[in-house]
Amino acid sequence: MAGRLDKLKVIEKKYLRSDMPSFNVGDTVKMKIKVQEADKIRLHSWEGIVIQKRGTGVKATFTVRKVSFGEGVEKIFPVNSPVIDSIKVVSRGDVNRAKLYFLRDKSGKASRIRTEVVPV
Repeated sequence: MAGRLDKLKVIEKKYLRSDMPSFNVGDTVKMKIKVQEADKIRLHSWEGIVIQKRGTGVKATFTVRKVSFGEGVEKIFPVNSPVIDSIKVVSRGDVNRAKLYFLRDKSGKASRIRTEVVPV
């Protein structure tokens, strides 16, 4: 059984990205995402709060929430996805929870999180 796990780790290792910054739940991130439109690929920016992280290795994902035109929008991204062009941490959140699902019920100033501004 241990032999299989070692083989899986070797195979997964080549798919892991090493250029990702470290970020946690509560951080505000600005991302550039590759979007396929007809015959070309363009970069789409997406900025929001990380409300959850789950999984490890190749299966790791994180959810980013933003409010767009008064409507809350959430997207789940695989950490090691080639669709993600870049991630930049805008501010670090000071939260005491692993999942920030309570932000779904909040709006306006009530949805703020204590933050530390990251120097550029």
